[in-house]
Amino acid sequence: MPEYAHDPFIDDLARSATVHLLPAGGGTMWGSGFFVAPGWVLTCAHVLRPHLARDREQVFHIGSDRLGGDPLPARLAAWLIDDDLRDDIPVEQDLALVRLLDDDVEHECVWLSDCAEPPAASGAMVYGFKPEGGPERWHSSIDIRTYDGSYGLRFTEVEFPKGVSGGPVLDPQTGAVVAVMKSRRIERDGGRAIALPALRRFGDLYRTVLAEHDRWHGAEPRLSGYNTWVARQQNLPAAGLHHTPEQWSPYDRRAALNLLAAVPGPGGVPPVAKLARKARGGIAPPGSLPDPRTWRDGHGLLYEAHRPMPAIAFLHYLKLVVEYERGRGGDPARLDAWVSERLRGVPPVVHTVVTEARLPEGLLPVLGPGAPEEVLAVLPYPTGGRGGAVVTVELEPLSDAPDRFYWRIRVHDGDREGSRPVAEECSGEGVAPGELIRRLRRPLITAFQSVDTDDCPAPLEVALPADHFDTAVHRWQLTEIGRLYRPPYLGVQRRVVLRDLDRRGEADPDWRERWDGLMAAEELAAVPAPLPGKAPRLRHFAELEPGAVPVLCRPAGRGVGGAAMRAALEAGHGVALWHTDGHPEQGCHDLCVALRAGAADLLGQAKDPTELPDRLRRIREEISDSKDAQHWAEGVAMLYDDPGRPLPDYERVDAP
Repeated sequence: MPEYAHDPFIDDLARSATVHLLPAGGGTMWGSGFFVAPGWVLTCAHVLRPHLARDREQVFHIGSDRLGGDPLPARLAAWLIDDDLRDDIPVEQDLALVRLLDDDVEHECVWLSDCAEPPAASGAMVYGFKPEGGPERWHSSIDIRTYDGSYGLRFTEVEFPKGVSGGPVLDPQTGAVVAVMKSRRIERDGGRAIALPALRRFGDLYRTVLAEHDRWHGAEPRLSGYNTWVARQQNLPAAGLHHTPEQWSPYDRRAALNLLAAVPGPGGVPPVAKLARKARGGIAPPGSLPDPRTWRDGHGLLYEAHRPMPAIAFLHYLKLVVEYERGRGGDPARLDAWVSERLRGVPPVVHTVVTEARLPEGLLPVLGPGAPEEVLAVLPYPTGGRGGAVVTVELEPLSDAPDRFYWRIRVHDGDREGSRPVAEECSGEGVAPGELIRRLRRPLITAFQSVDTDDCPAPLEVALPADHFDTAVHRWQLTEIGRLYRPPYLGVQRRVVLRDLDRRGEADPDWRERWDGLMAAEELAAVPAPLPGKAPRLRHFAELEPGAVPVLCRPAGRGVGGAAMRAALEAGHGVALWHTDGHPEQGCHDLCVALRAGAADLLGQAKDPTELPDRLRRIREEISDSKDAQHWAEGVAMLYDDPGRPLPDYERVDAP
């Protein structure tokens, strides 16, 4: 890729936005940073951690010769570091957002690239400060050579001084900041940077800061006269060949992002990804890109080789955002009016792509106004891989140590055949049951973030051999215990079910036939299993009516309950309920009676089996609110094993 001469005005704007961080009482500077929105400074977490580890509320200073007067007081707003992290900070966690204490300070802000593709900058610029000279400005040209995971960038041949960590990395071809300088290489030239999509890990704060960034630039700031970021980007070839209305210009981008900043958030990753994909003509973005979390991120998916696609793709996307927001009861009138006005510059032959834009399947409103509240509240479980995303955890006991597990997390996003593995630990000594949730916590959070929406958290299904069905996965917690407030169980937050790991691969005929009969049944019935006073028999489960659901008042992984569960599985049953917490040796007791009655009521209320996981979740929510540890459903688990979406069949692994 050819090098472009650096625009002197953009160079000056980047310098104006770059600052250094130092202690409030004066002394040696800690590192560099840069303004990304009014009052907001982005830097590296490792610049601040040595000084704020014991007191994150500590006030420190932001300095720059472009701010005028004394350094400005500031405080850490958030960083991405794990609380228990002790060693070198990984690339994806080495970011921090700092907030000025004075809201009235005027300053320059960099333009943050929205393009989701990894930067490929030849002759990129790094800006920062070094301690020598009190502090002294420093900059250098670099070439990004390789990528380090999803967020890391590596470059060579430049000797970086101490203090520049946290400074901006500018792509001169687009006139946009694309990364944050992380570190120099010890005793060697070169260093590393953090690509901007890592900012998305800040969650709600990311959405807030980027919206303020887009509004500030959208207001056409004039701190540097008429040579604004966007005005100068207009003359850069890689910012878009924008000489005709059919092409998307930096001015178009600024207006669109400013208007999108005023639209309520999408409520999750799936709406953004689906709308952007439809605007791309149904073609997925190239490569493996970080999950889009804001409407701005979706705009950033409409690039090819770092250049914007034709204007019609962006207008189509913006119109889809309008339709999605209207479907949620919003009124994005300003965005809609701007799209209509901008559409006049596009050839009429393609107008219908925008004017007749329709939301993709899965984002259409399912129920209209006036639908009963009870019906609206129940989320149907995705069937046969359609109707929504699902996160699956597979727990495989080691053959020579059945009390330890390998694990794999898969995501089915509802839009494609099969599922994709996103994390695993399938080697070594395995994981003990008591350590499982600690190992699974972070990858599960990441998986959920990729598919959840505000209105529909993805279900969690845990696949285990039947001998381990009494693992109370609905009581797992993704937040550490011991905080000020006890966090709710996963089974309260989302639908949590179990699957039989031994049913991997193509579904057998009995399982499929039994499932189809259950889905077609006019009513569902709770059937005690085993029958009181009788030993479990395969024949009993095979002869049950299509709408019958086995209900065990005892654990399903051992003893009589285990024999009953194995018989139910062999007979093809895909839905069952059981109590995971034990059973008295001398016959049933009051809780068994309550379980059968409660299960009968649960099944009687459901109009079809797809409602059962969410109805059980709602009962768990009531238990959490009332703190009723004796409730019949508190220890109940649910098998929900859909042969239309079987677990992938793969060769079992074990430690050598």
